[in-house]
Amino acid sequence: MSTQISANTQAILLLTAPLIAGKKAGAASILSQAEYNRFARVLHEKGREPADLLGTDSAAVIDSCGAQIGAERLKSLLGRGFLLSQAVDRWQSRSIWVVSRADSAYPRRLKARLKENAPPVLYGCGDPSLLDLGGLAVVGSRHVDEGLMQYTMNVGAMAAEARVSIVSGAAKGIDSSAMSGALESGGTVIGVMADSLERAALAKGNREALRDGRLVLISAYDPAAGFNVGHAMQRNKAIYALADAGLVVTSDFQKGGTWAGAIEQLEKYHFVPVFVRNGSGIAKGNVALLQRGGKPWPEPHNGEELLMAMANARDALAQEPRQESLELRLREEPPIYGAKPNLPAEAIDEAKLTSSPLTPAERLMAAVSGILIEALKEPMTDQEVAELLNVSKAQVKVWLIELVKSGALEKLSKPVRYRIAGVSYRLL
Repeated sequence: MSTQISANTQAILLLTAPLIAGKKAGAASILSQAEYNRFARVLHEKGREPADLLGTDSAAVIDSCGAQIGAERLKSLLGRGFLLSQAVDRWQSRSIWVVSRADSAYPRRLKARLKENAPPVLYGCGDPSLLDLGGLAVVGSRHVDEGLMQYTMNVGAMAAEARVSIVSGAAKGIDSSAMSGALESGGTVIGVMADSLERAALAKGNREALRDGRLVLISAYDPAAGFNVGHAMQRNKAIYALADAGLVVTSDFQKGGTWAGAIEQLEKYHFVPVFVRNGSGIAKGNVALLQRGGKPWPEPHNGEELLMAMANARDALAQEPRQESLELRLREEPPIYGAKPNLPAEAIDEAKLTSSPLTPAERLMAAVSGILIEALKEPMTDQEVAELLNVSKAQVKVWLIELVKSGALEKLSKPVRYRIAGVSYRLL
């Protein structure tokens, strides 16, 4: 892909991107994804596009479309042209390309499946054509033993034999094992980063595969940004959206990104069938995911069997009656808990899940509690958590209060971010 950046993408970068991690100027005022989505809808309704904000009549566009955001804020963001030029030079020197949802080159699968949840801007390195080929999403925990890492490498090698791309999160443990197995066997890989894309693009171990067009690395976040729990949680959507099927090798129970991403697919998005490794000795999270609708991994022995398993699962998913998501069902059954839900992992065992299914409200709470607990390893305000999950502050307060009652979180007496009004919480 050309490293030239379209005018539409330049405008979206000015509005939404921090532009070189570590630069504080203007970082606090960039538009969140929700704010950008609202602004983009207004632009579309007015027959405008982001590039018009950089034209000779930009003042008129701001006046007619920028009431919700504020004219001064928009002008301040759009005035960061020099900082953008520095960032672009840095990205181009590292062969990093940038596309936005306004570009025809933006991955079709992300736009079609995620719609407004698709990242406004996507950074990448490597052959972008791989992003529209589908593949097998392989996810799992970071901390696993050598045996499970070798198992996952074998899955990657099998995918290479079947000419199926591996889609994964590029984290250590299961993710990197699947990707290594595929690349070492001559296969193709899509890595969805929640860590520094710059560092991965320059890593010696990635050079050959990037050069040969067998690896593409993408991120929705500044290429110089380090690891962020919220980013890791959010990238799960993209991993599944880019795939044809998913495989959870191992998952913690009711916590962590692997659990949250799988639950989101099984109970909300239904983009792809989600396989879960089963059999003796599997993790507690795997058992629960199988009970929540995950498909037992059939343990294919070669590429042909892998292709057949994926095709059969996709056919079965297409024929299933589509259930309403928990979010929709709970519009009629709001999450008001009559009894204290058993939120900590230790409080709900496999027997209870089997013999006494959770109510819809409890199921929703279980789905989000892992995200909240992971995110709140560092103190956050309720407003920050609401922005992370892209839900209302009122809804997030209900969840946080329940987690305080359960003993998982502590409510702080003072907010941890004085620039953001709200109550602060931290993990106990």
